Amino acid sequence: MRTVLASNNSSKLKELQHLFADLRIELVAQRELGIGSVAETGHTFIENALQKARHVCAAAGLPAIADDSGLVVDALHGAPGVRSARYAGDGATAAENNAKLVSELAGCEHRAAYFYCALVFITQAEDPTPLVATAAWHGHIIDTPRGNNGFGYDPHFYLNDLGKTSAELAPHEKHGLSHRGQAAAKLRQKLRHVLAGC
Repeated sequence: MRTVLASNNSSKLKELQHLFADLRIELVAQRELGIGSVAETGHTFIENALQKARHVCAAAGLPAIADDSGLVVDALHGAPGVRSARYAGDGATAAENNAKLVSELAGCEHRAAYFYCALVFITQAEDPTPLVATAAWHGHIIDTPRGNNGFGYDPHFYLNDLGKTSAELAPHEKHGLSHRGQAAAKLRQKLRHVLAGC
């Protein structure tokens, strides 16, 4: 089943292609189909994921998968939250977002945080029954980045039980533990039922 991913993030595409490799899904990025981005105006990750999925589904005429995910920091009242990709402003780089995060937490001892992911799958733009899967991955924020894998806030997201940041994990380790990996596992289960009826 050819399915469009509502993202232009090549790292996210590669990660999700790996996570859905066991299903009969050919996942293509919206850019490959000439589809532009849509404004993310939702107040929750699920709202934004559905906005993105409906946008690309309508444009491509194909089923769509969309992910909206981000970092939630307790001490920052849930920020960066749904603005994680643009925390330091529209068009901000990962380095700029990370610099703002570290700056906002200066002098703060309570560094608990979690990555949250909402994944949705729809078969048509007006699909009234989207498949939705969510998951969280808990850790805390460190000032000094560690590791070269992953993307976004990964170098600052420290996992107490592993003694590593997300960016220090090998891709196969991260896929099994991360918020996106957990949500993808849940969505895979739901998709198996859909694909079984095809």
